[in-house]
Amino acid sequence: MKQLFDSVSLRTAKMVTNAYSTSFSLGIFCLDKRFHDPIYAVYGFVRFADEIVDSFHDYDKQLLLDKFEADTYEALHNRISLNPILNAFQNVVHEYQIDQYLIDTFLKSMRMDLHKEVYSQDQYEEYILGSAEVVGLMCLRVFCENDTQKFDELKDAAMKLGSAFQKINFLRDLHTDYKELGRVYFPGVAMNEWNDTTKAAIEKDIDIDFAAGFEGIKKLPSGSQFGVYIAYVYYYALFQKIKGLPAKNILKERVRIPNKKKYGLLIGSYFKHSFNML
Repeated sequence: MKQLFDSVSLRTAKMVTNAYSTSFSLGIFCLDKRFHDPIYAVYGFVRFADEIVDSFHDYDKQLLLDKFEADTYEALHNRISLNPILNAFQNVVHEYQIDQYLIDTFLKSMRMDLHKEVYSQDQYEEYILGSAEVVGLMCLRVFCENDTQKFDELKDAAMKLGSAFQKINFLRDLHTDYKELGRVYFPGVAMNEWNDTTKAAIEKDIDIDFAAGFEGIKKLPSGSQFGVYIAYVYYYALFQKIKGLPAKNILKERVRIPNKKKYGLLIGSYFKHSFNML
């Protein structure tokens, strides 16, 4: 039965999310239950594409991404895939009317990671649009449950929040991206001259995105607001930790928030949200 296969596909997407991200798993857990499966499906799709370009160094990444992209479009066209992640994702795309432009733009940014090592300002903005902002819009489509007016109202804020998250990822992963993958996402930044002034300018830009994104969180439907707020709180805590470190430190190692602290943030955020203190 297709229904059983769809259920297995969703469980697979959940397993992928739990294995790869404690933060997003907790954030999804804090959403209304009706949003759990579709957001797991979106995360699973995004995660697999990202793994191809970031992790599979002993394999032909171009070939793998070409196959993944072709399989994605085939799944969307046929409304089924024997790849459970793509099967779960295509169901969500059709149910919540996720525009193919968002998928195309995401895959284009993944393809940039195959070859780009240094980014211009335009390429930086294009990469963030595809790798983060449109992912936020995919999730917003789910949260708005086909309410186009609500989606249009929150679209810009969702993109800003996705942008903030991605720029923090760039800072968090600076060591790996530069030392291991040879990537420099921040435009006009010479890593041999990386310093506190450069870092502070990037942080100021993130602050602007964060503020715009937070305004959108306050307007989200109640079933999705707390879960997105949790993701915001985790990233903001990570951002504050990065801000407190010298530039040379984040170039040496990946900055992390311990799981114990994440659970503490979850409890504190629950009370804030419960008492309408956002």
